[in-house]
Formats: sequence, C-alpha cells, structure tokens
Amino acid sequence: MPDQHQHHLTEQAEHAAEKGAEQVGRSKFAEAVAAEFDLKKVIGGPRGVVESVLPYTVFSIAFAITKEVRPSVYAALVPLAVLLVWRLIAREPLTQAIGGVFGILLGAFVSRQTGRASDVFLLSIAKNGGSAVLGMLSIAFRWPIVGLFVGQLTGEVFAWRQNPARYRAYVWATWIFVAMFLVRVAVQVPLSIADQTVLLGLLNGLVLGIPLFALAIWLMWLVLRRVPVVKPAETEPQTTN
Repeated sequence: MPDQHQHHLTEQAEHAAEKGAEQVGRSKFAEAVAAEFDLKKVIGGPRGVVESVLPYTVFSIAFAITKEVRPSVYAALVPLAVLLVWRLIAREPLTQAIGGVFGILLGAFVSRQTGRASDVFLLSIAKNGGSAVLGMLSIAFRWPIVGLFVGQLTGEVFAWRQNPARYRAYVWATWIFVAMFLVRVAVQVPLSIADQTVLLGLLNGLVLGIPLFALAIWLMWLVLRRVPVVKPAETEPQTTN
C-alpha cells in the first residue's frame, strides 16, 4: 500500500510538472511573439489599420453606387478627416492620416487626367511594386529589410548580421515580404487594366490589405522563431560575407 500511495503521488507530481511546463511554454510562446513582432508598432495600432484600409473601401462602395469619381473621393475623405481630428485631439502623430489623404487626392488627380476611375489606385500599385523591388534590392545588398525593421523591435539592431543562421532567417522573411507585394501587384494590375474599379477597391481593402499582411507576418514569425534572437555584442558588428 505505501508503495502504491508513493507511486500515485509521483504520478501527480509528474502531471503537475507537465502542466506547469506547458503553462510556462505558452507564456514563453506569447513572449516570443511579442518580442518578434509588435504589430502596434509595425502598422500603427488599430487606428493605423483603419486608416490604411477604410478610405479605399469607402471609395469603392461609393463608386459602385454613384459611378462617379468625385463624390466617391469625397466619401473616402470623410473617415480620414474624422481620424485626423481624432489624432489631433489625442496628440498623436498625423503622418499616417495625412498620407492617406494625400494618397486619395493624388489618385483622384491621376484618375481625372486619364479619365479612368481605376487609376485612383495607381499610387497603391506603384507603392506595392516599389516595395517589392526595395525588398529584393535589400537582399541583393545583404541588408534584408525585415532585419532592419524587426532588429530594432527585438533589440538586435544589426547584431543579427554577425550570426549566419539569423541572417538567413531574415533573408527568407524578406522574401515573404517581397511575395506579399508581388501578390498584390499580380492582382491589382489586371484589374486596373480592365478598369474594374469596384472589385479592385474591395479586394484591396478586404483581401490584399490586412488579411494578406497578417498572413505574411505570421509566416515571417514562423521563419524567425526557429533561430534565437541575437544579443548585440559589445564590439562593432561585422558584416555578413
């Protein structure tokens, strides 16, 4: 009987240890996610998400109803104006909101010059294409752009360039970054050529925007979590050959 009782206590202790280890593992997992990617810093928090998606979505819905660019642009500017005032009251940076206003107005100007409503999105297409090229150039010059941004969030700064495994992880993560923008361009360009304004705007806001971005962030995290974060050395970092 004492042996059975001792065996039972041992099983309980092992079970408690396993449960504790699982909870610690989950905690470490959550800490790793927070350490690798602070989405609030990357995309400006919930308001940043709204400012990047809402204007073009509102434009597309308004254009589907009115079939005219000017009232659709006015409709898209309304939520941006509200968010701009919100940031002023909260004493927050206005860069992202002003950038949204500039993007819509510039797109409307281009559309007016060309006579094609879908040209409102030309700036967005150019930005996506330029971002893809920038990502590929950063890999070619051995300074993968994801490493430049994420390294600041994790405290690595540029120390990851001293670690071949971490460097390769950032290269792969940057290819995911590039692929995200190439997917956007691959969808946007044919729809723009076909002048499918409503479909282009809805896909921009509801598929190619935050959902695709979130998928890319998740895939990048899967790549980067396999290699430990590199602590900055006391000495000057060496470049990767």
